[in-house]
Amino acid sequence: MDLISFIRNIPDFPVPGIIFRDITPMLANAAALNFAVEKMIEPFKEANIQKVAAVEARGFIFGSLAANKLGAGFVPIRKKGKLPFKTDTEIFSLEYGEAVIEAHVDAFNEGERILLIDDVLATGGTMAAACRLAERQKAVIVGISFLCELDFLNGKKMLPSNVHTVLHF
Repeated sequence: MDLISFIRNIPDFPVPGIIFRDITPMLANAAALNFAVEKMIEPFKEANIQKVAAVEARGFIFGSLAANKLGAGFVPIRKKGKLPFKTDTEIFSLEYGEAVIEAHVDAFNEGERILLIDDVLATGGTMAAACRLAERQKAVIVGISFLCELDFLNGKKMLPSNVHTVLHF
């Protein structure tokens, strides 16, 4: 299946000169969405993944479906102030300032084998912060999977090894 045919290019969004890769047509097509998730987890199917962690918001879509397919639990990694229980916080740099993500302090167990998922790998800062949260709780990061990667931003250099991406732009 040609997943790229389900991605709509929106020029000059959110600012002039940017081409936004809109995945909502893929999300609306059951076969394409299922195929995309299968491709995202393909290298990790036999890796004994115990939990899938994903960054909000679109990462939740792929992460929860991946967790279900892998028979694993799901961990939401959210923006600051969105989780109801005691959290572990990670601050990371953006192009213009800082951002904060959080996970519950009991999100991962020591030695637990996890897969981290998000929709797009751009600069890598958000996922690198998610990795630090998981590592601080002594989880074992088996892999990181993305639907799309913006290769020209070289975000993979910010991440540990075993990064898998389905589509490259």
